[in-house]
Amino acid sequence: MKSLYGKFLVMTVGIMLTSALVAFLAVNTYYHRYLKEQNDTKNVAVAEQIASFIEEENGLDLTAYFDMLAAAGYKLMIISPDNTPTLYGEAFRVNNLEIEAIEQVRNGQVYHGMRDLKAETFVTGYFSNESANTVGVPFSREGDTYALFLRPDIKMLFTEIHYLLGGMVIVMAIISLLAMLVVARKLIEPIVVLTRATKRVGEEQFSGDMAIDRKDEIGQLAKSFQQMINRLSENDQIRKAFISDVSHDFQSPLLNIKGYADLLSDENLPANERKHYANIIQSETERLSTLTKQLLLLTSLDQLVSPLQKRVFRVDQQVKETVRKSQWLLQEKEMSLMLEIDEVTYEGDPAFLEKVWENLLSNALKYTPDGGTIDIQLTERENEVYFSIEDSGVGMSEDTKARVFDRFYRADHSRTREVEGTGLGLSIVEQVVRLHDGRIEVISELEAGTTFIVHLPKL
Repeated sequence: MKSLYGKFLVMTVGIMLTSALVAFLAVNTYYHRYLKEQNDTKNVAVAEQIASFIEEENGLDLTAYFDMLAAAGYKLMIISPDNTPTLYGEAFRVNNLEIEAIEQVRNGQVYHGMRDLKAETFVTGYFSNESANTVGVPFSREGDTYALFLRPDIKMLFTEIHYLLGGMVIVMAIISLLAMLVVARKLIEPIVVLTRATKRVGEEQFSGDMAIDRKDEIGQLAKSFQQMINRLSENDQIRKAFISDVSHDFQSPLLNIKGYADLLSDENLPANERKHYANIIQSETERLSTLTKQLLLLTSLDQLVSPLQKRVFRVDQQVKETVRKSQWLLQEKEMSLMLEIDEVTYEGDPAFLEKVWENLLSNALKYTPDGGTIDIQLTERENEVYFSIEDSGVGMSEDTKARVFDRFYRADHSRTREVEGTGLGLSIVEQVVRLHDGRIEVISELEAGTTFIVHLPKL
């Protein structure tokens, strides 16, 4: 049987049979060690009382007396002085009483057939219907010596209560087996559902609810599996959207480059137009280069097992160097920059954190109009490094704030006169900060500017 249900059924039956066998062997051992001799002693005492009663009552009708004992639940074999056996009660299945045993009793000794009967199990010892499986004692009657052999009549010992108990055990066993089958079916049903769901996931079908409402371990497994399916579905949608966005972002500049390159092939094109088209091609090429670099950076952040190469470095020097690189753009846009930077050391990955300051500053420069202001603050607070960059730009709506860290998300193009960005910068910022166990928050209002605040914990 390959199914789990069949295996469970076989195991249940096997356990029941094994437990029955173990119980039987345990009872057998207990019988041979403790009960066998006690049973023999008890029946010898009964036989001796019968013999004593016969010897004391001279006028006793032996036949009626023995018939009464047989009716009370005993099998008796009386051996007369001439070795003639007389049986009272149901006949023995096997008459294997040896002559030596009879002579032994006639000589005044007690015969311990129950104790000395060789048997491997207590069933053959206790229930064996043989004349050798008896106890024997002598008694005298009118000057003659008789041998009395006795054993309980097992059939008569089994009364109505024994049959009721036996029937109850059988019914309990049947009901237990049937109940186990039902329980097994109930236990296996959610596993079957999980198996089908696993196959669907293997075929990239992430929709549907398994509808397994249980509070036990299987329910917890189903809940975790459902969460995994939901996460895979989200990742699948993100992956497809990512591919679509990447394709679009590559296609647009490539089409522009191709189109203006075709125009440049015209030998009669004026020099000023030729220069204009060449500048556009250069701009689109730089855009593709930036997009490629940012995609490679995101890939390294996503796939590296240990992406951070941490070391202690001066964050204030790195921020100042980032500002210095953009000094020309600040002057070109006639913007004022306020720096409030303390000397701060931090243990992190300087290469990745440099991208954080560059992208945040680039974002502020892009969305702040000419003549605006940018305020940068870097300080070391209790157990964290605090960095904020505030601009007086166009700000953003609540919807934009909610999606500002999504990959390839770009706000309304009318907000900026700069070349359209890639939509990856702030996504890189958020991921790098998260890899450093930090957090980033956005405070913004339309036409009132935007502030990005980075919190980096110090271990």
